[in-house]
Amino acid sequence: MDPIVEAALRKWPNVPHVYGWLALDARGHWHLRDARAQAAGPFPQVRGSRIDHDRLLAFIGRNYAADADGAWFFQNGPQRVYVDLEAAPWVWRLQPGAPVGVRTHSGRGAIVQAAWVDDAGRLFLDTDLGFGLVHSLDTELAARALDAGQWPLHELPFARMPERFGYRLTPRPAP
Repeated sequence: MDPIVEAALRKWPNVPHVYGWLALDARGHWHLRDARAQAAGPFPQVRGSRIDHDRLLAFIGRNYAADADGAWFFQNGPQRVYVDLEAAPWVWRLQPGAPVGVRTHSGRGAIVQAAWVDDAGRLFLDTDLGFGLVHSLDTELAARALDAGQWPLHELPFARMPERFGYRLTPRPAP
């Protein structure tokens, strides 16, 4: 977490959390979901505005984490902004090589422990950083890694993945 964020947390420890305003899609793109987008429907059916500003994306990436209940958030200064997830907390980009390299949608390197395929044929990776979906553009590299025996492969219906890997698709405050 950025030092400026940690300082803001110490200075203003009781800022209310925000829910429903930020989302991560299955291709690793962040979306701002203002009141109009939220009123128009749930994520991912209504995505909101895609965030394309490089410095803002880097700031979100550095301050992205999960709480003890598996809800992922962006710590924006003293305010915790919970993230709606389309598929998983990470979207993996693969790098050619032997072995195939794996990076998060925000550029952090990871070590794969196992691969999982869901009932829709999507490929997910469980890593030392957590669980995520392989980007659709990288399926050929992933297939080569699987064929080479680089990662053990398992099957699990998507509906069971959040519980199995300890994350929440749509965090909301307790009633």
